[in-house]
Amino acid sequence: MNSENQILRLSTSPHLKANEDVPAIMFNVVMALIPVALFAIVSFGISAFFVIATSTVACVLTEHLSCVIAKKTTSIRDWSAVVTGIILGLTLPPGTPLWIAALGGVFGVGMAKVLFGGIGCNCFNPALVGRAFLQIAFPVAITTWTPSMLPGRFTHLIPSTLTTPFMKMNLEGVNNYIDTALATTGVDGWSGATPLSMWKFADTPQFESSVRLFTGMVPGSTGETASWLIILCGLYLIWRKMMNWRITAGMLLSAFLLSGAFWLTDRAAYPDPVFMLFSGGLIFGATFMATDMVASPMTSAGVWVYGAFIGIVTVVIRIFGALPEGVMFAILLGNAVSPLINQITQPRVYGITRKRKA
Repeated sequence: MNSENQILRLSTSPHLKANEDVPAIMFNVVMALIPVALFAIVSFGISAFFVIATSTVACVLTEHLSCVIAKKTTSIRDWSAVVTGIILGLTLPPGTPLWIAALGGVFGVGMAKVLFGGIGCNCFNPALVGRAFLQIAFPVAITTWTPSMLPGRFTHLIPSTLTTPFMKMNLEGVNNYIDTALATTGVDGWSGATPLSMWKFADTPQFESSVRLFTGMVPGSTGETASWLIILCGLYLIWRKMMNWRITAGMLLSAFLLSGAFWLTDRAAYPDPVFMLFSGGLIFGATFMATDMVASPMTSAGVWVYGAFIGIVTVVIRIFGALPEGVMFAILLGNAVSPLINQITQPRVYGITRKRKA
């Protein structure tokens, strides 16, 4: 055989490569998010659909335009921008003004992804960065809630949905819309708060039933209420080996243990650990946001430390912080310390003995 036809290929391990690439993984994440989005639309109506669709379109267009400006091949075919947009939309209240949802998508992709070099280079979860920006810039819009399963939710938009940019939200119209819808069901009114807010800010702490929390029949962000469905979608990703279950397990276990310790000290003041797990966005964050492959550690010990850190910070913010919810900021803090966790949890190289200090 002619030596010129013999090619010697040199490459680093691993040499056995799976068929999954970035587009395949992101597409499966989209498939896992679709049932959660559908449940959100069923629970909150067409307003939730437009919020999710708007944030998704904004993320995709921002990424595409950034590639055009940089004169690079568009990267929207890898589905990562779609994942960011759906997750962002699912973390917003169903009555969020559409222009605010679009602004969150532009800021999240533009500031937390494009400026860092694109997919694989971002230090923070882009959807969470967009959500944090909206939380700080528009606190009223991000904390205006509507109850689920309202009559007429498929024929009428929540009045705040079409609020014009930088105009004051019509909160009176939102309240009238809710009161009119509830009047047909025989309900006189509602508290206007999520279960976490009722526990945090009520004069007498009120704890929602675990069944309602688990099934998702409570007010909240569009996609964070149905814990049972989020868990099933997470199990699908675990089965496809496209999600590190150790991060989720570490986050939920640490939150359960710490909140349980507070609950045992004063059961009247602190919620039980089941309430802490199924309320707010803890299950959703542990499944779809904390497990971001780029912003999480890669070592075997590091993923447990990372998950436990986020779970502990979440409980601390919920109990001692000024906000009722702490998942978003806890995950962003986890993203920030992820490189450090990755560094200090490096396994010992085989055949190398670590030197002990005298």
